[in-house]
Amino acid sequence: MMDTRHAASGPVELRLDTPGGELAALQWGDAEAPPLLALHGWLDNAAGFTRLAPLLAARRRVIALDLPGHGHSAHAPERARRYHIVDQVDAVLDAADALGFKRFDLLGHSLGAGIASLTAAAAPARIDKLALIEGLGPLADDGSQTLVRWRDAHAQHAASRRTPRVFPTIDAAVAARVAAGGLDADDARPLVERNLREVAGGHAWRSDARLRLTTPLRIEEMQLRKLLAGIEAPTLLLLAAPATPYLPTPLMDARAACVADIRTEHIAGPHHLHIRHPRQTATHILDFLG
Repeated sequence: MMDTRHAASGPVELRLDTPGGELAALQWGDAEAPPLLALHGWLDNAAGFTRLAPLLAARRRVIALDLPGHGHSAHAPERARRYHIVDQVDAVLDAADALGFKRFDLLGHSLGAGIASLTAAAAPARIDKLALIEGLGPLADDGSQTLVRWRDAHAQHAASRRTPRVFPTIDAAVAARVAAGGLDADDARPLVERNLREVAGGHAWRSDARLRLTTPLRIEEMQLRKLLAGIEAPTLLLLAAPATPYLPTPLMDARAACVADIRTEHIAGPHHLHIRHPRQTATHILDFLG
């Protein structure tokens, strides 16, 4: 079931009832246009698409999800100690079901690009076209840190129960996000405002603290490449130039070689291309979507 709520201005707010809990989303464009489901990066939220989505909405109905644990979406149940990218794939398909989408285009940035890649591999009959910004598959395991990561993850049980940080003002929260890197204050503000809740003394993050916990086991790189080979949708991969350190060119080239129908294009800029350069990003995506 879907609940639609109009914001005072800007996009339409959606609430989706799914088997994994309520998911929130922002929607732009004509409800009769072909659907494009958009997935944000780690600790971002649907507001990350507020600059790009209106440009894409000329040809698509754009629905940007708050992934589970992010933005206004429900957190995982208490018994779930942490989030895993495999579960996020289920959340995306559940959201598509709640929206009534049998087939749809899929867009992802960073973590969202990793989730989108795995979703396209899992359900090829449902994805028309796949557009990826700064990511093809998730971070994977090369074996060098497997045991360390496993032990670190299981030493973090108390981390998600820490008292949440309280910011006296929204500006203070924006400054904290800017200090984390990658975005300036104007870039960060929409993301921060969507991710705050009022508490005694100010504001705290809405996002689930468990999102910051170490993943005990990542998909192994060779396993991931076999999954990427299962992507049947025509795919666009937009990468920042120069390359982001954790997306080195040789790795991205090797992964892209696994996808039958893919084109890779570059935009000069930082990791959040869709926020910093929305018009360039939209031009590439609209040319690809047709």
